[in-house]
Amino acid sequence: MGLDRALLRLASVVVLGTIMSILDTTIVNVAIETLARDLDASLTSIQWVSTGYLLALATVIPLTGWAMERFGGRNMWMLSVTLFLAGSGLCGLAWNVESLIFFRVLQGFGGGMIMPIGQAILAQAAGPQRMGRVMSVIGVPTLLGPILGPVIGGLIVDNFSWRWIFFVNLPVGAVALALAFRILPRTEVRGRSPLDVRGLLLLSPGLALLIYGLSEVGTEGTLMDWHVLLGLLGGAALLVAFALWSLRGRGTLIDLSLFKDRAFAAASGTTFIFGVSLFGAMLILPLYYQVVREESALNAGLLLAPQGIGAAMAMPIAGRITDKVGAGRVVPFGILVALVGTGVYTQLTADTSFWLLGFALWVRGLGLGMTMMPAMAAAYQTLSRAAVPRATSLINIIRTVGGSVGTAVLTVVLERQITTNLGGEGGGSLGALTGATDVSRVAEPLADAFAHTMWWAVGLTALALIPALFLPRHPPPAVADGD
Repeated sequence: MGLDRALLRLASVVVLGTIMSILDTTIVNVAIETLARDLDASLTSIQWVSTGYLLALATVIPLTGWAMERFGGRNMWMLSVTLFLAGSGLCGLAWNVESLIFFRVLQGFGGGMIMPIGQAILAQAAGPQRMGRVMSVIGVPTLLGPILGPVIGGLIVDNFSWRWIFFVNLPVGAVALALAFRILPRTEVRGRSPLDVRGLLLLSPGLALLIYGLSEVGTEGTLMDWHVLLGLLGGAALLVAFALWSLRGRGTLIDLSLFKDRAFAAASGTTFIFGVSLFGAMLILPLYYQVVREESALNAGLLLAPQGIGAAMAMPIAGRITDKVGAGRVVPFGILVALVGTGVYTQLTADTSFWLLGFALWVRGLGLGMTMMPAMAAAYQTLSRAAVPRATSLINIIRTVGGSVGTAVLTVVLERQITTNLGGEGGGSLGALTGATDVSRVAEPLADAFAHTMWWAVGLTALALIPALFLPRHPPPAVADGD
């Protein structure tokens, strides 16, 4: 049974909203250098424009299941889009880096609920027989984000004010809301489900403190500073407390017992570690092209496009192979391919061939396409249907938090390397560095700083092999269970 017209119309609405949220995780990356210069901010501060958004996504996702049950999926999806649009408009009006970060967090609170709620709405409409095909439709924004985000961001930054990377969401969101009002089904509110307030008060601040600690490593230059220790130890303590609360069976915010399923645990580990490398590198690579090679924002975006093209080519093929032989036979190979593509960037110089770098990104994209979707499919392979909504929320949290951690870690490493290679020349401030009268004078040590940072990306990618080896090495069951 195929996807009927009504379901395709429903999917088009959900995808339209989702693609705004996904694009905003990458569209800002090519504007980081412009934002740092125009707002007179350091690299450590300006990276929070990306990290703050990703962190907000992660902290709000656990609320989606409860919110849908309490207020209905249609109402919550439209509210999420409205909140996202409000944050977008305010970001475009931001007057300094602090206000921009605050409004990006507000934008993230709306954006974080759009994708999981959309997934749940489509799953309810499609039923188990069409679940795979519908979820592949939802994967389209994730596929297009790495391709369109940097290009659109570069086009806007080069030809208009950076503020339009946020204002462009307004007409798209307005269309999505109008279509949602007509097409999204009205769902019954099941009741006044209690909110796990204690779990929320442990999980959200725990994630925020952890990312704060990671960012402060770059600012303070040491793990022993009290700001760093407060973030890392405080965040870890709150997350452990949340885990204990949830595993006792008292918490309902997210279901950690899903990790008892081997396939789900392995897929989650692979998704998290790969997310760290993917999102971290997608912040670093545009900076190399703009700072070291002095390319425009648009050119930097276009130079990143081969990665998305490679992923688009590999993903449908990898999906079919996974259905035949199992994710455990596909994902490790995909990780190895991604390692080859990423490894080229550990040899960066001030004049490395763009053709070589583009080919390496295409290879890296092939690896991403053979890793992310098969791993996500494996996460649901052995779960009952009743567990799928909770699994969807948890996987979205893991993917998003991985991106936040990767952005913070690789930014910290890059800033330390720039300080080491250039001494006091840049002062840790990207704006001061790019404001130098002759960037070419320091291009080679700068390139070496980026190359060293990409070794971290290689190491993080290689770590994903460990959980990937525990993914199922057999095809998923032909018939879904009836739970």
